[in-house]
Amino acid sequence: MADRYPALRTPIILRNRTESAAAGLELPHRLLMGSMHLNREHSSAQLTAFYTARARGGAALMITGGAAVSREGAGNAGYFLINEPEHQERWLPVIDAVHAAGARIGVQLFHAGRYAFEDSFGLTPVAPSAVYSRFSRTTPRAMTEGDIQRTIADFAAGARAAAALGFDAIEVMGSEGYLINQFASPVTNQRDDAWGGDAARRRAFGVAVMRAVLDESHGLPVIARTSGADLIPGSSSDEEADELAVELASAGAAAVNVGIGWHESRVPTVQSMVPHAVWARVAARVRTALRTTGLDTPVIASNRINAVDQAERLITDGACDLVSMSRPFLADPTIVATSFAGDASSVNPCIGCNEACIDRSFGREPISCTVNPRAGREIEFPIEPTLAPHRRTVAVVGSGPAGLEAARAAATAGADVTLFEADEQLGGQFLMAGRVPGKEDFLGTVAYFEQELRRLGVQVALGHRVSEAAELEGFDQIIIATGVLPRQVAIPGIEQTDPSGPNILDYAHAFAHPEEVGPRVAIVGAGGIGVDLAHFLVTASEAGSDSAEIQARNERHRFLVEHGLAAGFPPASARAVTIMRRNGPIGAGMGLTTRWAAVQAIRAAGVETLTGVDYRRMESSGLRVGIDGVERLVEADTVVVAAGQVPHTILSAELSNFGISHTVVGGARDAADLNAVIAFEQGLRAGDAAARS
Repeated sequence: MADRYPALRTPIILRNRTESAAAGLELPHRLLMGSMHLNREHSSAQLTAFYTARARGGAALMITGGAAVSREGAGNAGYFLINEPEHQERWLPVIDAVHAAGARIGVQLFHAGRYAFEDSFGLTPVAPSAVYSRFSRTTPRAMTEGDIQRTIADFAAGARAAAALGFDAIEVMGSEGYLINQFASPVTNQRDDAWGGDAARRRAFGVAVMRAVLDESHGLPVIARTSGADLIPGSSSDEEADELAVELASAGAAAVNVGIGWHESRVPTVQSMVPHAVWARVAARVRTALRTTGLDTPVIASNRINAVDQAERLITDGACDLVSMSRPFLADPTIVATSFAGDASSVNPCIGCNEACIDRSFGREPISCTVNPRAGREIEFPIEPTLAPHRRTVAVVGSGPAGLEAARAAATAGADVTLFEADEQLGGQFLMAGRVPGKEDFLGTVAYFEQELRRLGVQVALGHRVSEAAELEGFDQIIIATGVLPRQVAIPGIEQTDPSGPNILDYAHAFAHPEEVGPRVAIVGAGGIGVDLAHFLVTASEAGSDSAEIQARNERHRFLVEHGLAAGFPPASARAVTIMRRNGPIGAGMGLTTRWAAVQAIRAAGVETLTGVDYRRMESSGLRVGIDGVERLVEADTVVVAAGQVPHTILSAELSNFGISHTVVGGARDAADLNAVIAFEQGLRAGDAAARS
């Protein structure tokens, strides 16, 4: 397979411009694992297991999560503080283990600036100017000249520590709205001194930090992570971003890693709705600026690149010289080795949901991965099969996220597994999610599990509804993952059968049969499923979801992303959709970094959103509601109920009646607070325990 991915597999040397031609770090390929804060930095053992798994999986160079150069610059109290000896010691076994696995590891030097949280260490955040941050909900203290010099020295000390600890490279974090990016932006830098007042002076801090780090790097290649597009009104222009990249490269950076967006931006950058590799054009623009000025500094592209095929295409097309992927290494630690071996279809893809990774990184909960809950738990869930006296036989009923993961985990741990699924296709509610514009990767998850279960020898019985407890007798362990049923609602007239009135459907039926949904739609319920359904219906044609339609949806999303979700939804939707709920915001229950983007998207698509709704009665021409005491008729040909789910417990109840021991996971266990993160994790725990108990 040596001829696969020729561009990616061309070795490259990362070398500071200040170093001799004999120096530098040679990498066997051009795919990096980008920086991810793990909220596991307190444990050497967990860090070692996490990074070693990805080193063995083919990652040539991995960049750590942000290593704060000072306490006031930490993202939270769980950050690696690189200039503190106690923290440094935790990384020694990690670095040794990565090297033993044949890979390299670099450290990201980090300062949050106004994105720091005061409650982390009781320190007021500092920034170039005292500009309030909606992200940290804090007004920082404007840095004095002494503060600036001390912070530059902190970065230099971090570089010395990195070299002493044995790291192989250094990345300086200067994008995503953190301190160096704040100095570069006129929105957050309102100074009029040597560090601000015009674009050249706003660049001075980042360049000074780069030079200080290079001076103390002891030859380690230093990567400049810089913003290619802030996506903040009034912030740095493209030309200013390019000029900063040129100055950082001229100062001696070994590579320029192009970041996108701020945490305060209202343009999606990493959510599932963002088209694959759409931001690579920004990296290409930066690369052109460097080459125009005679600089051959390698450029790294990142953000929403989740497959090795995409990375190969970007390098072949000249958009960049290397590609950085982060979350895909959470979803599948062997993504490089598996793809390079010619088996890319066996990779578990990142779906861009953010729920177990990015959302958690902003707090203190340890990160993992929705579709790979073993991420970060490599010690707790070893891959090696159990050494039980005999192979356990395990039955799994249901193939939604919980059932798929339970079957995979049990088989991986050495059990003989049979998976029963009433439908003709695996996937459960992931099949519905995969029909939503921008969520096509969810179907990739299903395809991965289909292939992985086949590889593990799981017996899959499709179209087999287990209707009697007796069918499961004889198995050592039984896992019930029968999922959920749509919850019914009590609205006067909703049971009406008047053929002239609206067609009443539940959300599952509407997803499966969009051809039965009329041109005017009222959706009762506006949680995650309701929002996804609205997005699906406002874009789906009666023909369903063929490849041409999916391509058209992706183009619409490209438009929406590039125009900040503010320029309308082309072309005009074929349906008028209204989504409503009694209490709470639209999309309540969705992930922190996903909800706002999803709600913006449906509103931009013309979906009307109503909250505080009192459902009065069904009428022949729609649904009569009350809002703030005022009655209104929501005209509709179709009313879809998406007001939550209830556990599907019939089989579990029958097993209990017969005294047959079993474990219930996912929606069948508890539908109230269910999400895919919980379902996959419960599946992992139940499947692993079933094989090893």
